[in-house]
Order: sequence, then C-alpha cells, then structure tokens
Amino acid sequence: MSDHKVTALVTGASAGLGAEFCRQLAQRCDVIIAVARRPDRLEALAQELAGSAEVHVLEADLGTVEGVTRTMEMLRQKGPVDFLVNNAGFSTFGNFSDLAIDSQRDMVSLHVDAAITLCRAAIPFMEELGAGTVINVSSLAALAPGKGLAVYGAAKAFLNYYSQALQAELSGTGIEVQALCPGYIRTEFHDSMSKAGVDRERVPPQMWMDAGEVVSESLAALGSGQVIVVPGEDNRAMARMAMEQQAALLQ
Repeated sequence: MSDHKVTALVTGASAGLGAEFCRQLAQRCDVIIAVARRPDRLEALAQELAGSAEVHVLEADLGTVEGVTRTMEMLRQKGPVDFLVNNAGFSTFGNFSDLAIDSQRDMVSLHVDAAITLCRAAIPFMEELGAGTVINVSSLAALAPGKGLAVYGAAKAFLNYYSQALQAELSGTGIEVQALCPGYIRTEFHDSMSKAGVDRERVPPQMWMDAGEVVSESLAALGSGQVIVVPGEDNRAMARMAMEQQAALLQ
C-alpha cells in the first residue's frame, strides 16, 4: 500500500482566495502547505484546519529570490505535491506612466517568475506520480483590458497563455492545469486599490463574489478539460463581450 499523502501547496494563503483554497483542499488532501508573508494569519489558519489536514506553514515573500527558494525547499521536504495553487499576488492602480516602475516590476516577478519557478519545481514530481493539478490564479483583467491595470492585466494574460500551452505539453500525463480568472471578490485584495482611487461602490453588486464561491467553481471545473475558468455568470458574460471586442480588432 502506498504511503503517499495527498498534498497541496498554496501561495498567498494568509487571506482571501488562498486561505479559502486551503480550507476547501483540506477536504481533499492529507497535507496542506500554506505559504504567505503574514505568520500570524498562517498560524491561525493552521489551527482552524488542524482537525482536517496536516498543515505546514511557511512565512515567505515570493516576490524575492529568498522567498521562492525557501518555498521550493519546503516543497522538496514535504512534497511531492498533488495540488499547486499559485495564488500570491497584488495589484497597483493608475496610469502606467504615473506609477513607480519598481512596483510594476515587482508584480511581474511575483505573478510570472514565482509561478513558473514553482511549476518547474513541482511538475516533474507530478509526472512521476502520474497525476497532479496546477491552478494559476489569473484574473478577469487578463481577458478584459482596462485602464489603470496595464501591467497587472498583462501579467495575468501571461498566466492564461502559459497555462494553456503547459496543458498542451502535459497532455496524457494525468496533470491538469487551470488558469482561474475571477472578477471582483470580497477580500482584502482591493483595499490598496481603493486607496489608489478605485471606487468599489461603482461596481454593480451582482459582480461581487465571495472567495468560497470562486474556489468552489474552480475545484468543480477540475476534470472538465477546461483550462480558462471564469467563475460567475456575470463575469463570463463580461469575458465573452471582451473577447468579441478583441476579435473585432482582427477583422
């Protein structure tokens, strides 16, 4: 009998979607590796999930080489992982030419560099297992470009393309890749953007989703063969409209 423990590694796990992924995956997994920058939040999450799964927490800033290296070492020690959820992220808001370049580069480093590095570390072990799941948390902004989100949306668009190409490369291996593209979520994510001028009140109430709903739709889509997953019917309608507009540009 195999002694393999079904394991998930979730980044950005201290709040919002990351914490919710940990909660819902704890019902599917034996081990949860929760990675984030806030150790107090991670410890609280570990206590919450103690009766559901074996939880290992790692304080790490994935925007740094040190943080990524420490996370890969945790993966090596506690893995292999069956689920990799690349969720850590942030966004600035404002015209590109008005924003500090460092914050824009930091977004690319976190959303792109950290995600592909962790994928490269995890996937060979998944190939040995003959199964695995990679969920790259993207955004509706990757499908519907908008002012104030130039670099954020572009970084998320990279994740969409990367996830689709990666799934094609891994066809037949038993590994599934998903790019999750949520819209507005009731989490702390928009706090910093509100300070930069984003008016939450202008967003129609039906466009907001709870983190639990988003994660449930993500996990429910596994096994469907769908790589790009947009949770919420209103968000899917917006995505279809945006893609139609993009297609019109090619005519």
